[in-house]
Amino acid sequence: MAENLVLCIDHINQHLPKPHLVLVTGDITSTGQAEEFNHAANLLNRFEMPFYVIPGNHDDRDILRSTFGKQACPVESEGKIDYVIEDSDLRLIALDSTLPGSPGGEITEAQASWLDARLNEKPTQPTMIFMHHPPIKCDVLETDVDGFIGKELLGSVISKHHHVEKIICGHIHVPINTSWNDTVISTAPSMGMQLVLDLTLKRESEFVLEAPAYHLHYWTTDKNLITHAVVVKPVDGPYLFEEQDVIRSQQPYTLFYP
Repeated sequence: MAENLVLCIDHINQHLPKPHLVLVTGDITSTGQAEEFNHAANLLNRFEMPFYVIPGNHDDRDILRSTFGKQACPVESEGKIDYVIEDSDLRLIALDSTLPGSPGGEITEAQASWLDARLNEKPTQPTMIFMHHPPIKCDVLETDVDGFIGKELLGSVISKHHHVEKIICGHIHVPINTSWNDTVISTAPSMGMQLVLDLTLKRESEFVLEAPAYHLHYWTTDKNLITHAVVVKPVDGPYLFEEQDVIRSQQPYTLFYP
């Protein structure tokens, strides 16, 4: 997965125009140890643009904060890692959904109140929220059983603020999109360890190894938030459509009759 992460970082760096920033939505480590965070930080520092981090259920919140500091984790208070990024047309709000000792998610009453206050500050500015756990069941057995405490609290806040364009998450190792409380929830694809989709919810949890992928969120000049799924693997091409039309027109062909 570390090798796949480097592939994604190098791929993101080559985009033209370069992305304004990168959001890392948790599970930066496997077991939350300091050496794992240091290794991850060395890799993530290859980015040629600012990046921001929040913890996932595999991460230690305090070690994450001390490893990345205010530049990548600009939180002012102790406890949950919640913060706002203001330096773009699309406002970004980080929510820490981790619950120590549990694989599931949690949003507390204090967090819901904090989020409501932040959204009230700029009620007309388009906003995207990023967090680790999706606050819904996604029909993915491995993660649905983990649960999410406080999803009703979060939903009641989101439903009041129609300028929330999207909530982006990680956690489930499957990319999904769904509507929820008048906004959209999407989860990012995996760095390579993808869960097998089983809508019967009866099989044992399985995963396959695939090419690494990420989401590129594009805020257009028409003020539309468009999300592209980018898979990082060798491809054949690109080819111009016009040239291919010429090639096809010059190919000999044979007609077969019964």
